[in-house]
Amino acid sequence: MIFRQLFDSVSSTYTYLIGSRSHGEALIIDPVLEKVDRYLQLLAELDLKLVKAVDTHLHADHVTALGALRDRTHCITVMGEQSKVDVVSLRISDGDSIDIEGVSLTALYTPGHTDDSYCFLMDDRVFTGDTLLIRGTGRTDFQHGDASQQYDSIFGRLLTLPDDTLVFPGHDYKGDSVSTIAEERAFNPRLQVESKEEYVELMNNLNLPNPKMMDQAVPANMKIGFHQDELRERGWSMTCEEAIRRLGEPGLLLVDLRDDGERERHGEIPGAVHASYLELDQHVAPGGLLHELAVSTGKQLVFYCAYGERSAMAVEAAQGAGISGACHIEGGLERWKKLHGPLAK
Repeated sequence: MIFRQLFDSVSSTYTYLIGSRSHGEALIIDPVLEKVDRYLQLLAELDLKLVKAVDTHLHADHVTALGALRDRTHCITVMGEQSKVDVVSLRISDGDSIDIEGVSLTALYTPGHTDDSYCFLMDDRVFTGDTLLIRGTGRTDFQHGDASQQYDSIFGRLLTLPDDTLVFPGHDYKGDSVSTIAEERAFNPRLQVESKEEYVELMNNLNLPNPKMMDQAVPANMKIGFHQDELRERGWSMTCEEAIRRLGEPGLLLVDLRDDGERERHGEIPGAVHASYLELDQHVAPGGLLHELAVSTGKQLVFYCAYGERSAMAVEAAQGAGISGACHIEGGLERWKKLHGPLAK
C-alpha cells in the first residue's frame, strides 16, 4: 500500500492519498483546490490512477478539489448521503465500503461537527475528518453542527475502536500529524468530561470566530457539479420522465455505469447493460464495446448512474469519441426511483 499525508498550510488541512502498489489505483481524502497540481504530479510520479476522491464533510475553511479532480481525472466523487453538495457521484451511508483494488475503507457516520460528517476506517487507522482532532474536536456551532450528536459519534463510535488505532485528522494547528485512540481518550482535553451534558456545555461556550473562508468556501463547495445545463442545451440529456416512458423501445440501449455493489444494493433498470465507469474510455473508444454496439446496432446509448454525475461525464466522453446521439438520464437512478420507475434486482 502507498500512503501519503499531505498538508495545506493555509487552511491547516490534511489530505490523504492512498494507493495500491500492485494495481496502480488510488483514492484521495479531503483534497484542497489549490493543491490539485501537486496531487496530480504526485500521482504521476507514483504511477497511480486516481479512481475516487472523498470528502469527509462539507468544508467551511477551504474549497474542495473534488470538482477539479473529477474534471481532470474523471474520478468518482464520494460523500455521505446526507450531503447537499451537488458534485457527488457516489453517496455512501454508515457501514458502506469505499473500495479500490487492494484498499477498502469502511464509512462511519459521525454527525456533530456537521450533519454530513463521516470518518473512514482502514485496517489499523481511522481518518477522522473534523470530528476528532489531535487533542481537540471539531467545532459544532455552525453548518447544522450538534454537540450532543458529536459526543455520541466520538464516545459511542470512535473511542470504541481498538486503543492502538491510528488517528489521522482532517486538520492540525500545532504541528502534530498522528495520534491514537488511546492517546485521545487519555489526553484530549475536550474528552475529559463526565457526561454528555458537560460536553455540550463545553462545546456551546467556545465562542470561536467563524473560519476566514467560510462565506466563500461553503457556497463554492455546494455548487461544483458537472454543468448539466450545457448538456441539456446540446440535446445530450433525457429527462427521467421521458426515459421511463420510452423504456423498452428497440432503438434505445441503456448503459448502467455503477459498480457491482451499487447495483446489488439499489437494483437496476430492466434491460440495461453494465459498463464500468472506471473503464469508460476503453468502452467508448473506436473498437471498444459501447462504440461497436452503437455502430453495429444503430441504437442510441443512454447512460445512467446513481445521481447523473458520472453519466454526464460519460455522455461527453462518448460524444467526443464520435458516438452521436448518446445522452444520459438526468438525476440518475435516484430520480428514477422517486418517479417509481421499474427496477430489476
